[in-house]
Order: sequence, then C-alpha cells, then structure tokens
Amino acid sequence: MSVYKEFLLLKRDMGGVVTLFLMPLVLIITVTLIQDSTYKKGEQVKIPILLVDYDNGKVSKTLFDNLKKSDVFSVVTAFNNKKITEAEAKEAVFSGKYQMAIIIPSHLSRDLQAKIDQNVQKIVSSLGFSDSMATKSVAKIVNQKEVKLYFDPAVQLSFRSGVMNAIDKMISQIETKSIYTSFQDELGGENAQFEQKSFITFKEIIPKINDKEILPNSVQHNVPAWTLFAVFFIVIPLSINMVKEKTQGTFVRLRTNPVSNRIVLAGKTVMYLIICLIQFYMMIAVAIFLFPHLGLPPLNVEGNLILMSIVALFSGLAAIGFGILLGTIAKTQEQSAPFGATSVIILAAIGGVWVPVFAMPKVMQVIAQSSPMNWGLEAFYDVLLRNGSLLDLLPELFLLFLFFIVTTSLALLYDKKKRAV
Repeated sequence: MSVYKEFLLLKRDMGGVVTLFLMPLVLIITVTLIQDSTYKKGEQVKIPILLVDYDNGKVSKTLFDNLKKSDVFSVVTAFNNKKITEAEAKEAVFSGKYQMAIIIPSHLSRDLQAKIDQNVQKIVSSLGFSDSMATKSVAKIVNQKEVKLYFDPAVQLSFRSGVMNAIDKMISQIETKSIYTSFQDELGGENAQFEQKSFITFKEIIPKINDKEILPNSVQHNVPAWTLFAVFFIVIPLSINMVKEKTQGTFVRLRTNPVSNRIVLAGKTVMYLIICLIQFYMMIAVAIFLFPHLGLPPLNVEGNLILMSIVALFSGLAAIGFGILLGTIAKTQEQSAPFGATSVIILAAIGGVWVPVFAMPKVMQVIAQSSPMNWGLEAFYDVLLRNGSLLDLLPELFLLFLFFIVTTSLALLYDKKKRAV
C-alpha cells in the first residue's frame, strides 16, 4: 500500500512524470550528437584554419600538404581569390571568425637549408672529410625563424597545445630529412644512402572480445554518463514529494497508522527504483534503436545487459537514498529543489560525467573517488569497455549500496531525533 500511495502521488502530476522520462532522452541525444565527431577518425567536421605563406618554399609547401591531408583541418589561403595577409588573418581570428591562423615567415625554407648546410659542413670538416676552404666560404649569419600562430581567445588551451605540437612535428620531420640530404651531398651522393624512415614507430594495442577490437565511441561514453545523471535527478521529485507530505500534514497522518517510518521509506524506495529502471531501459532502447537513424553508432549491449541492469539498480538505490535524506532534512520545497539540483550537478562534475577524472587536478581526482556517480560510471565502463565480470563490479556496487544504507539510516535517525524533540 505504501508503494501504491507513491504511485498515486506521481499519477497526479503526469506532466512532471513525462518530463522525468522525456528530458533525459533529449539530453542524451543532444550531447551524443554534439560529441560524436570527437570520437570519429575519418568523418570529423573539419576546422577551417588560415594559412599565410610568405615563404613559398619547400617547408611551407610540405606544411600545407600535410594540413590539407589532415582529417581535422581545412586550409584557407585566400579571401575572394586574393591571398590573405597577416593583418587580415589576425583580425579574422581575434574577431572569432576563425579559430586559428598560421603565418609562415619569408625565406624560411632557404634559411633553414642554409643553417643545416652550415652545421653539416662544420661536422664533416671536423671529421676531416672536407677541406677548410669549403667551411670558410659559408660566412652568412642565419637568424632563427619564427612561425606565428594566432588563436581565437575563446579556443581552449588543449586545442592550442595539440595544434602547436602537430605543426612542430611536421617541421621537425622536414628538418630531419634536410639534414640527411645535406650529409648525403657532403659525403658524395651515391656513396651515402641514408634510411629516412622513422626508426621508432607506435602501435596501439586495442583489447578484443571474440576477436573483435573494442573501439570506444561517443555512445559508449555518453549513455552511461548521462543515464547516471538522469537517475540521480530522481532526487528532486522525491525530496519535493517528501516535503509536500510534511507541509500538507500527510506525513503526520501516516505516522498515526500502525506502521514504522521504515515501511513508508521502503514504499518510496521501491516506487522510485522502478522509475529509475524505466529511465535506464528507455535510454538503452534509444541508444540501440534510434541512434543509428541519427547517424550515430548503436550501443552494443550484447551479453552485458544483465550486468548493466545491476549497475543501474544499485545506482538508483544510491540516488534514492540521497533523495530520502534531502527530503527528510529540508523543510520547504524552496530548500529541497535548488539544493537537490545543485548537488546532483556537483556530484556529476566531480564524478567524471563532464570531464574525465584523469584530466582533473590531483586534489579533484581524490575528491572524485567520493562521488557515487563516479562509482556508477566506473562500473558501467567496466562492463562496456573493459569486459568486466560481476566480480570486477563488486567494489563499486558495494560502495553504491553502502551509500544508500548510510543516507537512509541518517534520514531515519534525523526523523527520530526531530520527533523526540
């Protein structure tokens, strides 16, 4: 009957119930569509960048070709069929029309080759393979060159660092090749053949399930994260309903019945846990059946649905325990609603829903371990991405259940102490 009473309360506010189910679906679709391009290799939306070439040499041509072949950037070198100047590029970037501009200085290729030739001749001469006159004939002072990068002030620091590292790598490869070529020329052309391929290469080892590589995508990351976010938002209607019962006198009438407060809270737990699981299965269904029609990869839950359901069950218990504690302590809806919404957002922020925990400062990484959303998220990742078993999930499930027990016990103790006073 306690569960049925909670069902009747929810039935009276069908608009709120529809919102409770509909908004998480809109959220997960929107966020996944936005973030999907960051997980794709060959189908990314290319970022237009400005390239001002005052060099017109080998270095600038190689840089242009590499940028043009990139899956990330599209290169813009002219406005209205007229070559871009540095002033125009600077104005366009600083006004936010473009994210970045690259300014290649004049005579970069010529001066780079001259500097390399000087250094190679000095080395070869010191080893006794060249006469002193050849070294003395090169007396030109070559100044260091500067490739200027303009960034939109709104661009994140990680984007700037990534671009600068990529450009530095391109130019370093050009410089290395030029050094090999200069040595070859100094040592006699045909007699000195250098292998110019990279000796050290990188190979990513990807885990496999049934001989299939597990490649992470936006769906595998967003569905667990935003499902948890939606589940924990159950805190708001749960705490508001509890406050309503207190302000309208319903709770006092319930206390006059020969049942303990534990039975009343158990009814709330069962009803809202059903809602959490319905939310979970709706979001899973959207990820499996709707996402492919939106151009997104479907969520593969083959063999994992039972484990994911267990994680959702314990995550729902943790959210309900928090909601019960908040509803017990809060005296008005103005206290429960804002605090509930803000606290859920904070738990999501420190739990890794928005920013990966490894990217946080050390202090925040420690704090993140105390967020129930982090426990639930890690459990989902163990299932979807790490091929974890039920045994692997036990630490996170234990923490989630312990959180439910502690918050519910605190609510019961607080209610008992308040009535005693």
